[in-house]
Amino acid sequence: MEPAILMHVCCAPCAAPSVELVLRDRDRWSNIVFFYSNSNIYPREEYDRRLQYVRQLGEIHGITVMADDYDHDAWRDAIKGFENEPERGARCRLCFKFNLCRAARAAAELGNCAFTTTLTVSPYKDNATIFAAAEGLTGFVPYDFKRDHGFQRGIELSHQYHFYRQKYCGCEFSLRDRQKK
Repeated sequence: MEPAILMHVCCAPCAAPSVELVLRDRDRWSNIVFFYSNSNIYPREEYDRRLQYVRQLGEIHGITVMADDYDHDAWRDAIKGFENEPERGARCRLCFKFNLCRAARAAAELGNCAFTTTLTVSPYKDNATIFAAAEGLTGFVPYDFKRDHGFQRGIELSHQYHFYRQKYCGCEFSLRDRQKK
């Protein structure tokens, strides 16, 4: 049996259908660990609110939740110069890379050789861009969580478990763009 898989988790609505697919691969993974690493989320209260529901999902499935240190300043440094990029643009690619690098480090520290991300469930995020951001990171498993109507399943599970469903990706720039609409 292969070692555990660390799942980079952005929020409970995205993680809920994603973990169902990974649980189907129980013969492949000995254990699943949620890794909440989202220093891009703004403001801090939003980060904490999303984490609360990720922890609730972890309890539902008996999955350990590891929360990364919130370091919004480091994330801002990583995307510096791309603040005015549109959603799905270069800023997002840098953000994916930032979070996936942190997930790769956490997986290595745990002794895991595999990690993935729930970001691929969103219809607002391009999987090819996410997979490209993971290139060169040891142990990345490119799950396509959009399959089997993953996003719709996330909505259903959010209603079932009363998860908070946010209205924007997470960063202040996606919030700004959302408010303009």
